[in-house]
Amino acid sequence: MSLALPASTFRRLRGGSVPVWAALLLVLMGVVGMVSVVSGATPVSWSDVGHGLGLWLTGADDSRYRMVDRIVVDLRLPRMLLAMMVGGGLAVVGALLQTATRNDLSDPYLFGLSSGSAAGAVGVITFTGEVLGQWTLPLAAFVGGMASVLVVLLLLRRFRSHSPELMILAGLSVSFLFTAITYYFTFLGDQRAAQSVLFWTMGGLGSARWDSLWVPLAGLVVLAAFCWRQWGALDAMLAGENTAHSLGIDPQRLRVQLFVVCAFATACFVAVSGVIGFVGLMVPHLARAAAGALHRGMLVLSVLMGALLLLLSDVVSRTVLAPQELPVGIITASVGALFVMYTLLNQPDAA
Repeated sequence: MSLALPASTFRRLRGGSVPVWAALLLVLMGVVGMVSVVSGATPVSWSDVGHGLGLWLTGADDSRYRMVDRIVVDLRLPRMLLAMMVGGGLAVVGALLQTATRNDLSDPYLFGLSSGSAAGAVGVITFTGEVLGQWTLPLAAFVGGMASVLVVLLLLRRFRSHSPELMILAGLSVSFLFTAITYYFTFLGDQRAAQSVLFWTMGGLGSARWDSLWVPLAGLVVLAAFCWRQWGALDAMLAGENTAHSLGIDPQRLRVQLFVVCAFATACFVAVSGVIGFVGLMVPHLARAAAGALHRGMLVLSVLMGALLLLLSDVVSRTVLAPQELPVGIITASVGALFVMYTLLNQPDAA
């Protein structure tokens, strides 16, 4: 299904080159990132941020840290970095899946990547608890995500050709399966954990810690390495399978590689942030409007736009009902739904 932004939007967004857009997005990320550090249930002033950063950058002794300094250094800064990594990573995953399937609605949800991770995490929340300490939930989410990938690949092995339509059907079936498993775990498990299950399945960045940031970073590194090696092949895929074959590219093999890489990265992101939807669906459309369809520029803008979107969503989630914190997935789902509605209403054949 084609879900393109209206032509007028393309003309407005393509007014600047990719470097100009990238510079603008980096400036906005810096501003929003600093706002995210001072936002939250506990008031933090700009001077507190400067003091905490100064202590952290100079390697000051722990005795010199105040409580507010700890909030800045140990909670707000890793949360800001986690939002940027997860938002940027999910946006790239969505862009790659949309290229592989030639379907503008493809995102991690569509292929069961998010639902598999959710099933793993909900299983340990409701049945086992933190048997492995603080790493129990991330590890279970990662295992669940990779299990969903394994099921999809086993389904595809029965067919000679891994067409985009076949991949979508396999992914949808696995997504529904693991969503049902998640509901089953929630129903049978410890009902006292229902609140934790609800918050986690809606996405949240409250578990950000310095010692867990390497998990989403690993997902980003794998994505970056794949995109660096394959951006030319991905561009060839846009011209169709016959063109790709004529250039010595095996589309079927590339799709499988892309799917495995996206699955690994998504499992890394979901393992620390929960299930955050619509970032991977919405951001690639905006990036293509600004940079065009070719992947080198489009993927760079996808990373930056995704990071900025999740940063903004996190600020809203912490301030709209302060001192309560709203799951960030509610914010991204609301924005994403409005985006899809706007795009549909502006299609050429809309009434």
